[in-house]
Parts: sequence; C-alpha cells; structure tokens
Amino acid sequence: MSVDPATAGPVLGIDPGLSRCGYGAVRGNGARCEAVAYGVVRTEPADELPVRLAALARELESLIAELRPSAIAVERVLFQVNVRTAMSVGQASGLVLAIAGRDGIPIVQYSPNEVKLAVAGDGGAGKEEVQAMVTRLLRLREVPEPPDAADALALALCHQWRAPLRAASASAGDAGSRLEAAIAAAVSRESAR
Repeated sequence: MSVDPATAGPVLGIDPGLSRCGYGAVRGNGARCEAVAYGVVRTEPADELPVRLAALARELESLIAELRPSAIAVERVLFQVNVRTAMSVGQASGLVLAIAGRDGIPIVQYSPNEVKLAVAGDGGAGKEEVQAMVTRLLRLREVPEPPDAADALALALCHQWRAPLRAASASAGDAGSRLEAAIAAAVSRESAR
C-alpha cells in the first residue's frame, strides 16, 4: 500500500535527553521537505528523577498527540563516556519507545553517525555543520537552537530519506539484507575517519 506523503503525518525526530529532549517534525518527499515543528522539552534538574520522567512523558505524549506522526526516529546511543549522561539519555529514549509502542507508531533508531552522514555527507560532522545543513535543507530562516532541536530535525530528515530504502530492502529479502549491511559498513567506515 502506498502512502501519500502530502496526507501522511510528519516524521518526528527525537534527540533524547532528560534535561533537554530535542524534537523536530518534518514532512515532505525526497529533497522537498519542510519543518513542521521543532524545539526542546526541558525538565527541571532540581526535581527528583521520577518527577522529571513523568513531566517528560506528559510533554512527549502531548507532542505526539498534536503532531500525529507517521513514524518516530530516535537517536540510538552506541557509546557514552559519561555514565550519568548515558543513563538519562537511555531513560528518555525508553519513554519515547514506550509511548510509540503503546500508540502503534512505527519507530526506528539511527546512530549519530548515520544521521550525520545522511544530512551532512560526513559521519563525523560537528554540531555546527549539522545545524547549518538542517537550516539549508529545510530552508529555515535561522539556525535551529539549541543544537538538540537541529539534531532532532536531522533525525527526521534521515528517516524521511531512508524510509523508502528500508521498505525496498525489506521487500527485496536477501538482497535487501546485503544492502542494509553495505550501508552499515559505509557508516562504520565514515565514523572511523
């Protein structure tokens, strides 16, 4: 079944975090994408962890109900030097996964290197380069701030472009698996630079 991109809900990108959780919704087809919404959800660092998680969950549920995304793209944490940061990112990511699962929204995770490669053409691109490319690709008047919002938009763009490839590779069976493996190898090589 073919879905008309003009009537489908946007792709919602989430850059998970407990203090700042970036979000960015993108709608479009191919190179013609537009930002529907972007920003950050903040929680109060002085509050207890359960209170912060509950506040984040409420905000995410409200955002998802308002935007009605066709898919959610979340940044996958592969490696984190700071254990405390890794825990809070994992907790925020878990909330997104649970809400999407409960609501039946397709969800996909991308590594930071996959997103940077898709948006900036370089798996090792810096925050400023990603922000600049997101601004250019979405024809925004100003650079999305803070960087968490730009990262979330980049996630949404990455999925917007990769979703047709994923669908084609899924229907191609073994050839699709080889294609996905080739993409993963290219991302790995790019991130090793």
